[in-house]
Parts: sequence; C-alpha cells; structure tokens
Amino acid sequence: QVQLVESGGGQVQPGGSLRLSCIVSGITFSNTAMTWVRQAPGKERERISCLSTVDGRKRYADSVNGRFTTFTDSAKMTVYLRMDNLQPDDTAVYYCAARHISYCPSEFDHWGQGTQVTVSS
Repeated sequence: QVQLVESGGGQVQPGGSLRLSCIVSGITFSNTAMTWVRQAPGKERERISCLSTVDGRKRYADSVNGRFTTFTDSAKMTVYLRMDNLQPDDTAVYYCAARHISYCPSEFDHWGQGTQVTVSS
C-alpha cells in the first residue's frame, strides 16, 4: 500500500520560510515522479513543482520559481519543499503526490493528506 505523509506546515510571517516534508512508502522511490500541489480556499488546485527521481529534473510553476525548491533524500524516501520569501498568496493546503513513472505526468496516483501553510502578519 502506497502512503504519503506530509508534515512541516504552519503559520509564518510574510518573508519567512518553511520546509515541508513528504515521507513516501510502498513505492519504488528510485523510479517515481513526485509533485507538490496546493489549493487555496476558493481557488483552483495549482501544481507548483514536479521532480523525477530518475534523472533529477525539476519543474516549477511561475508563481513559485526562484522561491521554492524541491529535493529528495532517497535514503529517507522523503521529498521536501523548501519555501522561501513566503507571501500571503502562498496560503493554502499543500499536498504531495507520487506516481511510479520516469517523467512528470499530468496525473498522479497517490496523494498525501495535506498540510496547511498560512502566511500572515
């Protein structure tokens, strides 16, 4: 059974930083695409990053490019999202998702439960 468990959310002031973690189990981590998706109240779900564990290629949404970084620790089977210079528009529930595939697809099979990130002063 594939499980993804996110952690690291919380409340932070504008300009602050957070690091989200997503521990993955039940899937071959070395041949997997991992994504971070967020959803704010009243807004559509937004994919903000995708990483292929096969070749390490990463993609970011324009809204977070240069501020957010995704990376993995294969020994811990964990994918991270480092978020810097957070702004109120970044407030959302953040989800990680995975799919056993070598590239970044449009759909993902396995999802975590989400972690809330709130940016306010």
